[in-house]
Formats: sequence, structure tokens, C-alpha cells
Amino acid sequence: MIAAFGGWNDACQAATDTVRHLLDVYESREIGHICCDSYYDYQSSRPMLCNVQGHRRIVWPETTFYEVTAEPETTFYVAMGPEPNFHWSDFCQRVLRFADECDVTNIITLGSMFADCTHTRALPLSHTCGDDDDASDDSYCGPIGIPTVLNYQAAEDGFEAESLWASVPQYLGGDECPAGTLRLLNELSALMDFALEDGDLAASAEKWRLQADMLVRCNDDLSDYVHHLEHLMDEHGEPDASDVPVPHAKQLVEETEEFLRSFDHPAAPED
Repeated sequence: MIAAFGGWNDACQAATDTVRHLLDVYESREIGHICCDSYYDYQSSRPMLCNVQGHRRIVWPETTFYEVTAEPETTFYVAMGPEPNFHWSDFCQRVLRFADECDVTNIITLGSMFADCTHTRALPLSHTCGDDDDASDDSYCGPIGIPTVLNYQAAEDGFEAESLWASVPQYLGGDECPAGTLRLLNELSALMDFALEDGDLAASAEKWRLQADMLVRCNDDLSDYVHHLEHLMDEHGEPDASDVPVPHAKQLVEETEEFLRSFDHPAAPED
């Protein structure tokens, strides 16, 4: 079972877009869901009013499970929904009970985070196994999200549990990151020992990089920041955030979002 949750754990939607991609390229069917009332604060995860086949209806936040058929003999399950606000331990146990009912033995959680990395290099990816204290990123101490809690509980309950996290450049916050989605998909392929179809993700990732290149060329502050990151990565590997001068980080992100919106929707020419 592959699980991804929107919100804090899902920078630029790279994690949940991985699940959406799998649902788009393979035959799938909804097989269950976890109802919302006990787990969500509707002021932070608001219901949506939608038109469904000509009828207006309220769509409540919930976690949905799908069975995905990649080949006649290759079936797996995915779970996706907003990160719950309440009762995380109970929520994770419900996910694991559902996995057990489907005879799942392996659970892979996906996440994406903003980091001091650049679009000009391969996006960093973290891979941990269950509650393994010898993982490469075991120096981290700080807040965690529902993928980490689910991963640990899965390992404690006897599942083979692994977690994949892609890093996304913080200066490109607010937009989708197909390069991060492709990075997660490729690592999933390796873990599952199955070549998952990437569809148009490679082309979308290249377009994303070209847009970011244009943004960097048009913003001297951002260009200096990216070149500094590249220098640190070339010399020392992934940089420590404390080593990177980002005096105008919020401003750079806001300018990035405004630029990308204008790139996708260019202004009409003046008469």
C-alpha cells in the first residue's frame, strides 16, 4: 500500500500528485474510505461544494483507498487524503486495519518538503525503513507529520514499512513540482521492483525546470541564491540551511509565485 497525505507533508503536492499519477495511468477502483467527522477540523480542511454529473453536492475531506491494477498479475493499493487534524493514533490504526484486510504486507508512505536545494540538480530524496534508528537522516529532531506516524505504527504492527521524502526548492513554493513527483515515482519503481509508467511526467518536469531557469535569469537576488546553493552542493553535498544566506526568502517565494502565474497566463498585448 502506498499512502500520501495533503497538507504540511506535501510541499508543492509532489507526494499526493504521485498517487494521482498512478490513478491516472492505471486502471483503478475505489474500495473504501475513512469518514471525516472524527478526524478533521473543517476550518482548516474545508468541505467543497462541487457539481457532480449536474448535481450540486458537498464533498467532505476524507481518506480514500483504491485498488490499482498495473498488470494482470500486478495489483497494489493506494491511500490518499488530507492530513487529519485529530486522533492520529486511531486514524493510523484504521488505515492499518484496512491494509491488513487487503492482505497488504508492505506499506510505503510518501512525503515532500521544502528545502535548500536547487532545480538545477537532482532533487534530494530521503528513504527510511520503519522505525530504523540507523537511517541516514536520524539526526533530525523536530515536528513530524502523519506519514511518519503511520510509518512507525506500521513497523510496530509487523508490516514492512518504508518512507520516501522528496525535497523541493523552497524558492519555488506554491506551484506544483513534477520533478519531485517523478523523483518519488522512480524510487517507488525501484522499491517495488516494477517499472511504473511515468506518462508525461518527464516532459512536465523538464518544463518546470525551464520555467525555473527563466525565473532565475530574471531575478538577480534569486540567481545569487541559487548559485550559492550550487556551490555548496558541489563542494559539500546537500547544504545545511544555516549556511545559506536567505535574507529575502519570503520575498523571493512571493516573486516566484507571481512570475510563474504570469508565465502560465501572459498578459494580453496592448493596442
